Amino acid sequence: MVLKDDNYNDCINILKEELIPAMGCTEPVAIAYAAALARDTLGEMPDKVLVTASGNIIKNVKSVIVPNTGGLKGIPAAAAAGIAVGKAEKKLQAIASVPEEKVHLIADYLDKTQIDTELAETDLVFDLSVKVRAGSEEAAVRIVNNHTNVVYIEKNGCILKNEPVTDNDEAGMTDREFLTLKIIYDFANLVELSDVREILDRQIKYNMAIAEEGMRRDYGANIGKIVRFSRGDSVRSRCISMAAAGSDARMNGCSMPVIINSGSGNQGMTVSVPLIVYAKENNLDKERLYRALVLSNLTSVYQKTGIGRLSAYCGAVNAGAAAACGIAYLDGADYRTLAHTLVNALAVSSGMICDGAKASCAGKIVLALDAGLLGYDMIKHGQQFRGGDGIVKKGVDNTIDNVGRLGKVGMRQTDIEILNMMIEN
Repeated sequence: MVLKDDNYNDCINILKEELIPAMGCTEPVAIAYAAALARDTLGEMPDKVLVTASGNIIKNVKSVIVPNTGGLKGIPAAAAAGIAVGKAEKKLQAIASVPEEKVHLIADYLDKTQIDTELAETDLVFDLSVKVRAGSEEAAVRIVNNHTNVVYIEKNGCILKNEPVTDNDEAGMTDREFLTLKIIYDFANLVELSDVREILDRQIKYNMAIAEEGMRRDYGANIGKIVRFSRGDSVRSRCISMAAAGSDARMNGCSMPVIINSGSGNQGMTVSVPLIVYAKENNLDKERLYRALVLSNLTSVYQKTGIGRLSAYCGAVNAGAAAACGIAYLDGADYRTLAHTLVNALAVSSGMICDGAKASCAGKIVLALDAGLLGYDMIKHGQQFRGGDGIVKKGVDNTIDNVGRLGKVGMRQTDIEILNMMIEN
């Protein structure tokens, strides 16, 4: 890779697009954002609301607490929060700054307003529409493919925005098709830190803050604390427990923001927190940490590109494998070691299902990081899984292609069955 060539600039742009702040689980916050935008378009408080969402959105909103709502869950709560107190201009932080004295407005609005939900008839994995009405006035907003990609706005039959919709999860974003693990490794080695320092400093600050909050207080099943207490105070235990604690907090109502990866706060914490803890515990310099975070973040994005942002395939698997590569990089590992770490991890953990955002996501982060670090331990001891072992193919990029196929195509029916179970169909 030549410094400042197209791939270099695209890698920078991908990091800027992916590493953005979000408060709370990204699917309910996307609903709140869409609802706030629909309210603004209407120009008054609606008395009737219809949220139409694809199955994966419904799955990820059903069981997670919407922050700053007083513990409310579900699509109606997310929509009510966006309409009652949301700020559309803040997008995925639309309900991040709700004064305590205004939290009751959400429940009050929810009690007096008809908010209906429907399953979208769509082939898109991420498809969200919010229609609002006040008397004879009405407005509608549609978001597809990613959490802030607004493609349609209408008021009283007048179309204010109408962009073409494709089935590409990354529509409107920097093309990721050029990514390979070798390109990512080379980029991490040569990137000018001034190009990424601000992005990564924010990731370090936000994600460590919510991880510390998760260890400090009682959230959900307290997976982070359980890992720390049951496994002891080793460096590895700290790396895993802190990432899990961030998820404990985030899935269970904490209003602190996180820096996401591939549209997910849980993945954003998994690819970053273990590296930050590991670097601190081993007194590694900040430059090494920055480069490892670049590698970990982009490696997770690369894996998710083939799968899609939402799937029956748990994204923590990719993030945990990427984090293990980042820790290997912190240790000074070469490209071959990183490639085998990734393949080993994916051979072990691919197939973990996503059954929506909820408290158990923290446990899945633990399993994904365990698998990733096992993959690293294996290659350090001269062991590896080889092409032909299950879904493993010769060459790390070929294995990643197989995992993408598994997550996007192979688990499509699994996704349908999970949704049916969750809505008791």
